[in-house]
Amino acid sequence: MLKHLHIENYALIESLDIDFDKGFSVITGETGAGKSILLGAIGLLTGDRADMSAIQTGKQRCVLEATFVPDQYGLESFFEDNDLDYDPTECIVRRELTANGKSRAFINDTPTTISALKRLGASLIDIHSQHQNLLLGQEDFQFSVLDTVSGEGTLLQKYTEAYRKWRQTTKALADAQDSLANGRKDEDYLRFQLNELQSFQPQPGEDDELKQQCDILEHAQDIKVALSQGYCLLSEGETPVLESLRQVRNQISSLQKFFPQAEELTERLESCRLELQDISSTLESEAESIEYDPHRLEQMQMRQDTLFSLEQKHRVDSSDQLISIMQQLEQQLDQIDNSDEHIRQLQEQEKKALQELHTLAEKLTKVRHKAAKTVEKEIVSSLKHLGMPNVRFQVGFTPTDSPTPNGMDKVAFLFSANLGSDMQNISQVASGGETARVMLSLKALLSGVVSLPTIIFDEIDTGVSGHIAEAMAHIMHNMGQQGRQVISITHLPQIAALGQNHYKVWKEDSESYTRSHISALTQEQRVTEIANMLSGSNVSAEAINNARALLGIKE
Repeated sequence: MLKHLHIENYALIESLDIDFDKGFSVITGETGAGKSILLGAIGLLTGDRADMSAIQTGKQRCVLEATFVPDQYGLESFFEDNDLDYDPTECIVRRELTANGKSRAFINDTPTTISALKRLGASLIDIHSQHQNLLLGQEDFQFSVLDTVSGEGTLLQKYTEAYRKWRQTTKALADAQDSLANGRKDEDYLRFQLNELQSFQPQPGEDDELKQQCDILEHAQDIKVALSQGYCLLSEGETPVLESLRQVRNQISSLQKFFPQAEELTERLESCRLELQDISSTLESEAESIEYDPHRLEQMQMRQDTLFSLEQKHRVDSSDQLISIMQQLEQQLDQIDNSDEHIRQLQEQEKKALQELHTLAEKLTKVRHKAAKTVEKEIVSSLKHLGMPNVRFQVGFTPTDSPTPNGMDKVAFLFSANLGSDMQNISQVASGGETARVMLSLKALLSGVVSLPTIIFDEIDTGVSGHIAEAMAHIMHNMGQQGRQVISITHLPQIAALGQNHYKVWKEDSESYTRSHISALTQEQRVTEIANMLSGSNVSAEAINNARALLGIKE
């Protein structure tokens, strides 16, 4: 339950600290006094989107903090999953907004994400504002009511997962069929491209290799002459370099007995001689291997031209990239050749997924029909106590031809408040007051199924008055006696009088600003507040007496 609320520099609230108690509480105050500001602050603490304009003018930061008691609501796994400290007696949620546009959130003083704050908030508090009455006519909301009452959350999860799997399979099948159609349309051209590349057989690194071979063949004569001349200078002629080097080595070697450095010099000269001798042999063999071959040169140039042409055609820069394209073409054509089998497998998968989906949908329909009976019975019973003796309420089901995210049924809440009128979709025929009463009845029903600690009703009493308002107050009071905290923001004295705890919101004006405040009322203050609600600003003695009567205060 919500135990304490702290607000600082938010909208019209400069500083506020208020404690809340369990059971049924009411909040009253004139229109515009700041009740919506309280709801906005609580909404931010449960993950609503931040509006920096809500920071009080002239302030750099606003702070919103709520203390909850999370015990007995099964939240241990949430804290464990989010690596947060868990204390069953206290959970502090804080939100900070700064004027520079930054927003921070904390759970038990540990920084957290807004999505985590939203998940925790959904388990701690339910704020029912007036616009939520519009949900009553929406199919998703109606399904959620049935699924909550049925208690078959696991079955719904299985159906949702099966539906996702079926949709993925049908998409994969459609994509494969489209790919096959497009592939077969281009199959001849793809095969022509592949055959062309396979006939050429590009080799890795062939661009550089062809260029090198063509350069050698084009300059074969010059290369051969240079290599031969080099060989001759080293090994032949009147004064070959190798012979001269041998003689130098021998002369230096003869000095070793009386010139210590001679040994090292001899070794170095011999090393040079051996290296030059090896070079000489290489020059000789290379010169013998070089031959000018115009026919081979022509072949190399033709292949080089073809390679360049293929690279231009496929918009690539190398033979390696051509090889990659050839492999891609082989894969595409392989897919086309084997697509019939692939599609057959996907069709079988889609068929099995659909069968599983139908089986789960049938089970879902059965449990929802059973839950619908409970909803119809409870809502009708509740509405009769709320001044609608002739009410009829029914959950209508219409089978669908194919699976939907919600199952294989369409659902509609059908409603009639009067004798002799046909039941129609509730969104089309229910008045504002009737919608409010239906929503309250649904909330009372759902609260008995879901262990939600705190429920806040924001003017759920819109469109009702008198004994109907009193009946609504009794429902909320009873909800508060069932282990949960119920807070009602109301303008009706009949509802305010039944609150176990009563808080008043009011505005205070000064020359330069307006501030909103909230405080818990004493018994006598409640008498004055309810009398004011009964008669307006001029409180009469009769209004005071009526207020005392509503509060059950005896003279």
